[in-house]
Amino acid sequence: MNKEKVVLAYSGGLDTSVILKWLVNKGFDVIAYVANVGQAEDFVAIEKKAYATGASKVYVEDLRRELVTDYIFHAVKANAMYEGKYLLGTSIARPIIAKRHIEIAKKEDTKYVAHGATGKGNDQVRFELGYFALMPDVKIIAPWKDPEWLSQFEGRSHMIAYAEKYGIPIKASTKKPYSEDENILHISHEAGILEDPALRCPAEVFSHTVSPKDAPDQETVLAIEFEDGIPIKVTNENDGTVMTDPLELFLYLNTIGHDNAVGRIDMVENRYVGIKSRGVYETPGGTILWFAHRDLEGICMDKEVMHLRDMLMPKFAELIYNGYWFSPEFDFLSAAFNKSQELITGTAKVAIYKGNLISAGVSSPYSLYNEELGSMEVSGGYQPVDCKGFININGIRLQAHHYWLKAKELDEKS
Repeated sequence: MNKEKVVLAYSGGLDTSVILKWLVNKGFDVIAYVANVGQAEDFVAIEKKAYATGASKVYVEDLRRELVTDYIFHAVKANAMYEGKYLLGTSIARPIIAKRHIEIAKKEDTKYVAHGATGKGNDQVRFELGYFALMPDVKIIAPWKDPEWLSQFEGRSHMIAYAEKYGIPIKASTKKPYSEDENILHISHEAGILEDPALRCPAEVFSHTVSPKDAPDQETVLAIEFEDGIPIKVTNENDGTVMTDPLELFLYLNTIGHDNAVGRIDMVENRYVGIKSRGVYETPGGTILWFAHRDLEGICMDKEVMHLRDMLMPKFAELIYNGYWFSPEFDFLSAAFNKSQELITGTAKVAIYKGNLISAGVSSPYSLYNEELGSMEVSGGYQPVDCKGFININGIRLQAHHYWLKAKELDEKS
């Protein structure tokens, strides 16, 4: 009798290793899927561990390039930012992980997929909404919402005992007193010692950025070129380094951001499930890219298009955060943002110094900036007398509004 196949999103950590063995013991043929989205891991060791734990097959998928070109760069077009701060580092990696998960399930001819996301966080929602969108008849095994699992594993000690019973290797190092998620865009730190938002994040938590106190005492100036809103070239004007490959370009921005203390955020955010959560994020390269892109838009994006885009951006960021990358409303907004970027071509220079990003000049072949028209020294063809009628017309409704407010006030007094 053939066993039912299930594709498990596997990280090699305690949770997913125990889940893998638990599924094997329940009679499943477990296929482990490891997504490389830029986290610092030994993927060869993870693959070996998956086989040793009982996986019948292991997929190790390098998704970094696609994550940069099709997901991060797409978010850059919208200047997507959740609740005014968060550049969506964890959120933006989830749809590509879910997409490849379903592709493997289809290749293996199974409807069963499994993940180890907890029942309190956002990731369970992001993964499962992605699964449903890409395979409507999917069958999801989510142990942290399974009564059988929860009754068997009440805490970490129970999982360690299970691992020891079945010979699953456990890392000897002490578990960090907080939780982390890492990919090519960022690293997040939350929970544990970070749960009290009144306490400052300890310096030793940060790993993707140096402290501003330790950053160089000179500026690094980058010229970042965009074509239709997509970064295509980075030139370091200090040492002449040039990057054009999308993946290498982004990795280089991460290095520059790290060395110059760029991209630290500490915030309390609203999870989709209704819980407030304190998150500490480091997004070095992304922060530089978002800043440069917005600067370039200032010179070559139409005013009304910009304002409308800025009104729609919070919803777009919310869709990414909540896990609706594959939704019809996301496609609708994406089409609008893609249209808005058709002439966002040119170069934005950024001076980077001890965590600060400073505009250092923008240029574009499609610039809407007219130096003479904007000058306070020459008219440039602008006729100030035209403003008299313009202001009078726009003042009509204000005059009427305040006339009736005054009339109402007099009526109430009489």
